[in-house]
Amino acid sequence: MTTFTHETYLSPLTWRYGSDLMRKLWSETEKRRLMRRVWVALAEAQYEAGLVTAVQVADLRARQDHIDIQRAQQIEEEIRHDLMAEIRTYAEQCPFGGPIIHLGATSMDVLDNVDALRLRSALDLVIERLKRSLAALAGRIAAAADTPAIAFTHIQPAEPTTVGYRFAQHGQDLLADLDELQRVRNNIRGKGMKGAVGTSASYDQLLSDSDFTPRQLEERVMHKLDLPAFEAATQTYPRKQDWLVVNALAGLCASLHKFAFDLRILQSPPFGEWSEPFGERQVGSSAMPFKRNPIAAENIDSLTRQVAALPRIAWDNSALNLLERTLDDSANRRIYLPEAFLLTDEVLTRCQRLFEGVTVWPGPTARNLRDYGVFAATERLLMEAVKAGGDRQRLHELIREQSLVAWKALQEGQPNPLIDNLIADPRITNLLPPRRVHNLLQASAYVGDAPLRARNIARAIRAKTG
Repeated sequence: MTTFTHETYLSPLTWRYGSDLMRKLWSETEKRRLMRRVWVALAEAQYEAGLVTAVQVADLRARQDHIDIQRAQQIEEEIRHDLMAEIRTYAEQCPFGGPIIHLGATSMDVLDNVDALRLRSALDLVIERLKRSLAALAGRIAAAADTPAIAFTHIQPAEPTTVGYRFAQHGQDLLADLDELQRVRNNIRGKGMKGAVGTSASYDQLLSDSDFTPRQLEERVMHKLDLPAFEAATQTYPRKQDWLVVNALAGLCASLHKFAFDLRILQSPPFGEWSEPFGERQVGSSAMPFKRNPIAAENIDSLTRQVAALPRIAWDNSALNLLERTLDDSANRRIYLPEAFLLTDEVLTRCQRLFEGVTVWPGPTARNLRDYGVFAATERLLMEAVKAGGDRQRLHELIREQSLVAWKALQEGQPNPLIDNLIADPRITNLLPPRRVHNLLQASAYVGDAPLRARNIARAIRAKTG
C-alpha cells in the first residue's frame, strides 16, 4: 500500500488545515465505503425486482465495510480504472454477491451519488460550525451594543457607531450565508440510477421481464440512500450543482475575509481598538520580539482568498461539460471539492475563536472617539444652531474653518481644540449657551438607533442558531 511521510510532498490540507472530521469525510476510505453503500442499495432494490437473490445481497451487505485499498490499488495498476478496481476488490471478498455488483450501472451512477452524499454531509458540518460561530458573535453584539466607537469610512474617521453595531454588520452577512448554505444543502441531488447517458436503457433491459420500471428501481435505491435524484441527468448529475455549492462556500468566505480584514486594520496600533488573542508564549516575529502580528486574521484572509478562486473551476466544469459528458472535470473535482470544504472548515474554526476571544480595548476606543468624534458631532451642533435662528450657510463655514484648525492641531500631536474653540466663538454662543454647545459636541451620544439595530441582529442570530 502506498504510504505517505513528510519525506514527500503533502498537501497542507492533509495535516495542517481543516478538521479531522472533514478530512475523514473526504478520505479515500470513506469514498469507497459510500461506493459500497450504493452497490448494496442497488442490489437490494434489484432483489425486490426479482433480479438477484437474497443470499447475494446478504453477502454484499456482510462485507460492505471491508475496505482494502491496498488490494484495489494493486488491481488498478493493472487495469487502469479505479472504480473497476474497487468492484473487483469487493467481488473477491463476496463469493456469492460478487457476480452481481454494479449490475446495469455505469461508473457515475455510483460516483456521482457518492459525491452528492459527501457534499450534503460536508455542508452539514459547515452549517453546524457556522451556527456555533454565529452564536459566539451574537454574544459579542449584544454585550457591546451600547459601547460607542468612532466609525471609519474610506479608512478615515467618520461619525460614531457602536462596537456592537460594527459586529452586527458581520453577523448580518453571515446570516445571509447561513440561509444560502441551507438552501443549497436542501437542494442537493444525486444522479440517481440512470445508466451510461442518463436514459436508464440498461435498467430498462434488465427489468424487461419484471413488473418494476427503471424509475421504480431508481426510487427504491435513492430511498435507501436517503438522497433525492435529479429528474434529468446525462452520464453525470448537472455540474451546475458543484458550482452552486462552491459559490455558497466562497460567499461565506467573503464574509469571513471582511471580518478578518477589519480586525487587522483595527489591531494596527494607530487604531489600536481591537486585537486577536495572543498567548503568553506566542512568538509574533522571529526578528522583532515585541511584535503582536494578527496572524490568525491574516491566515483567514489567505485561505479565504484561495476559496474565492475555486468557483471559477466549477463554472468551467459546468459550462464545458459537453453533450452527455466529458471527463475533463474528473481530475480537478478530486482536488477542488475537498479543498473548498477543508479550507472553509479551517477558517470557520479560526473565526469562531476570534469571535469568542477578540479583545476590544476601551482605552484606544475612547481615545479615537474623543479625538475624532467631535468632528461628527458638529453636525448636531449645526442643526440645533439653525433651529435657534442661525444662518445654516454661515454656520457651516464657521464650523468648517474651526475644524481645519483642529485637524492641524491633531496632526501636530496636540489635543483636539475643537470643543473649546467653538465654545469660545461668539457666533455660536450668541445662539446657544456654552454648556449646551459642550453637550451637543459629546459624540458618544450621537449613535442614533445603532444599539437597537445591533440587538435586533443578535436576536435574529439566536433565532436561527438556538
